[in-house]
Amino acid sequence: MTTAARPTVLIFMGVTGTGKSTVGALFAKKSGAAFFEGDDFHPPENVAKMRAGIPLTDADRAPWLTTLRDIIVRALATNTFTVLTCSALKASYRETLAAGDPRVQFVHLTGPPEVIAAHLQNRRGHFMPPALLSSQLATLEPPADALVFSCEKSPKNIVAELMHRIGN
Repeated sequence: MTTAARPTVLIFMGVTGTGKSTVGALFAKKSGAAFFEGDDFHPPENVAKMRAGIPLTDADRAPWLTTLRDIIVRALATNTFTVLTCSALKASYRETLAAGDPRVQFVHLTGPPEVIAAHLQNRRGHFMPPALLSSQLATLEPPADALVFSCEKSPKNIVAELMHRIGN
């Protein structure tokens, strides 16, 4: 694969349990990028719904996506290399986030459902219960233009390969 031009904003996306936060934070640290954990920007109502095992609707996600888009706009305006985590499950969500700007690139972390479920069973302290994995998998519209990595690889290996692929 050829090396792509380095984007300004990398959005680590995928269903819950694929390692978006772990891989995104490690990549940001290794590359010197600013890091934003998308889950930190959910309104309390969204967190309460997810804790209760209730999938979010498009209407629930809209203000959250707008907030994340604002972070992206600031990063683009200041040319600040930025990493953001966000499930970005639907094409319409990704369109809201990127707004067609080629400086925004998605990194899709994926894997077999049984591997993702095992990750979720071992995760502690997160508001997203493993029971919501099936609704996220059903909602996911895989992107055609993302860099794709399997969560079966270690975060360190994903980061090394990604850094090579984007020319860092």
